[in-house]
Amino acid sequence: MNRFSQKQKKRLFRIYSYIQSLFSNGNIKYRKTEKFLLILSAVIAVSIIVAIHLDGKITSAASSSRYITSWIGNSFGGGDKWVQIQVSGMYVAPDGTIYTNSLWDEAGREVGIYRNGDVIGKAEDLHGWGRNGGVAITADKKYIYVAMKQSAIDEKKDGFPPKGTDWYCVRRYDLNGKPAPFANGKGWDKSMLVVSNNSEVNGLATVGSELFVSDSAANKVRVYDADTMQELRSFNLAKPGNIAVDKTGNLWIIQDNQVVSYSKQGKQLPGVISGLDKPSAVAIDNRGRLLIVENGLSQQVLVYDINNKPKQIDKFGEKGGIYAGIPGEVKDFKFYGISGVGSDSWGNIYVSNDGFERSGVDLRKFSASGKLQSQLLGLQFLDNADVDPQTNGLDVYTKNERFVMDYSKPPGKEANYKGYTLNAFKYPQDPRLHIPSDAPFVRHIQGKTFLYLTDMYGGKLQIYRFNKQTDGEIAIPSGMFIGTNPEGKQAIGGDFPPFQPTSGEWIWRDRNGNGAFDQDEYEKSEDYPYIGGWWVDSKGDIWKTLRTQDGVGIRHFPLQGLDKNGNPIYSYSKMKKIGHPKIFGDLRRIEYFPETDTMYLSGYTPDNPAINSDYAKLIGSEIARYDNWSQGNRTPKWRIVLPVDKSAPPEVLNPAAMSIAGDYIFAVTVKKAEVYVYDAKTGRQVRILKPGPEVFGETGWVDIPYGVRAFQRKNGEYLVFVEEDAKAKVIMYRFNG
Repeated sequence: MNRFSQKQKKRLFRIYSYIQSLFSNGNIKYRKTEKFLLILSAVIAVSIIVAIHLDGKITSAASSSRYITSWIGNSFGGGDKWVQIQVSGMYVAPDGTIYTNSLWDEAGREVGIYRNGDVIGKAEDLHGWGRNGGVAITADKKYIYVAMKQSAIDEKKDGFPPKGTDWYCVRRYDLNGKPAPFANGKGWDKSMLVVSNNSEVNGLATVGSELFVSDSAANKVRVYDADTMQELRSFNLAKPGNIAVDKTGNLWIIQDNQVVSYSKQGKQLPGVISGLDKPSAVAIDNRGRLLIVENGLSQQVLVYDINNKPKQIDKFGEKGGIYAGIPGEVKDFKFYGISGVGSDSWGNIYVSNDGFERSGVDLRKFSASGKLQSQLLGLQFLDNADVDPQTNGLDVYTKNERFVMDYSKPPGKEANYKGYTLNAFKYPQDPRLHIPSDAPFVRHIQGKTFLYLTDMYGGKLQIYRFNKQTDGEIAIPSGMFIGTNPEGKQAIGGDFPPFQPTSGEWIWRDRNGNGAFDQDEYEKSEDYPYIGGWWVDSKGDIWKTLRTQDGVGIRHFPLQGLDKNGNPIYSYSKMKKIGHPKIFGDLRRIEYFPETDTMYLSGYTPDNPAINSDYAKLIGSEIARYDNWSQGNRTPKWRIVLPVDKSAPPEVLNPAAMSIAGDYIFAVTVKKAEVYVYDAKTGRQVRILKPGPEVFGETGWVDIPYGVRAFQRKNGEYLVFVEEDAKAKVIMYRFNG
């Protein structure tokens, strides 16, 4: 009691005395139970003590149920504001309004509108009903012109192409993002101009009242009246791309690895700029200079004087982009996957980074003098996060990024984007460039950090190592596990990875340290093809569950050490087949903790079989805990029957993912993304985490098998990460245990 003030002590004494007086009023019934009641009153008093803050204010004893909803990976929390997951094309208006286009955004911001580091709006009706965005966009004083695709739908309806046909269009919008129809327009609302049935529109620009459109399938630049949208003329140009218009009204057009110039009447002008390194975008700044994006090794914006013969006079951004200096270190002038460039009437420069394989949006605005003014991020899609346990949660990894956390900051502001871990040039065979990857495990093995990634359906496990001296922030491809193809074919269809076995399953290890899949680096085997889950324990051992009916559904791959290049060594020859408890007829997830010899398993049981579905992503209907696992115990300490979300479609009624940390077990549902929290000692449910007002109470579906990941920090605080791909972020719940 010494840590309480005299005022607090007096309040506690009054509470205790009042409770005691209730049972000391001379009633013989109370007297007979006096000892019990005194104990009871003491317990109540102690409970109240726990609920009293040092400032003397009394709060609910259920305060432990309180939590904060935060997020990482996006500049905004949701509602009407979020940064889209990709930017494939960008136009900047003279007033600094940014218009972006992309093929897809999970929440429907295929076309985003931004200004001064804020979200202004989006173009409507580009999501669903066979519609997608595109790679080109422009605007004038009246309209936004959006490259987009309209596909056929199953039912025949007016305004849709016939089955088997696609319309590659320019769709017209007003400046608020509302469709702006026109006479003879296509689409259900007559706002679409069909340019091609064969390939997407690659470039858009306006000159006065005329709209210029790159039709690469026809090898033409088409010219339309911007008001009537009627075609006026066209001129021939092989594979035209992105278009910029200079102050005299002439066009500068990307054509393969060069930029060519044409008058608006279609006459080719002198001044071809050739020998460019994968040009991806062009623009004109307020001084009439031509800006050309090189999206190859240089990752820069080239600046040209085009008053006479084009002459390069400057560069913007560090040569080598994100891989300059410390590879992967995020800095203001280190660009990566540049998809757009623009300038406003004040000379501010805008650069859109789309990463590699569209790995996330990083949209930056610079002043005319080169100072970073704003940075908008939309980095996470089909992703989750995990902490580096060696730094007590101060470092957080997603599949492509590293964040440094400051937990004193308000929700949504804790994460500082520090590292981009993908090097598309040095490691072009990185699986992240070729197959869907998600949901990291971060582990420390023999003092070294490793990143393990799974995929959307849980059939693969990728391994990455780090070498800060040679590769900075980059995660170097190190190893990979793949399951057996049930059709007897090669495990991964197509050309990636090279030299893979033609059937069965395999382990790949980067024996020569070059980060590439070489012929002599595979170990082949064959096993039951249907995988329930993966786990990497704290020692670096890999565990795999199979949904087999033979009762032997656990595979344990003990770590055999690190090779000379620092790769973890696993082998089928050392693999252990382990029988799983009979209560599971369909075994799904597994998490083993060697420190306590505790095993957690999930799956479907005869008591609670799958309902209406055999959906591979789900964790099943029950979780069970087994103590003394390595000693052969197969009697569960408890069994949790997981919730059924009756509001969800039949195939996703059960939870999608689970995670164990500290004293709790976490299981997240698919549709509502509610995190059910259970006491790890008793299996009793203690709370439910739902998206709070910090993220407008909303979330997308949990669409990956490892969509929840939890960690307990040394101060007792829990961090619970949940996939939220609707609005390009990862939700992070924070609470004290």
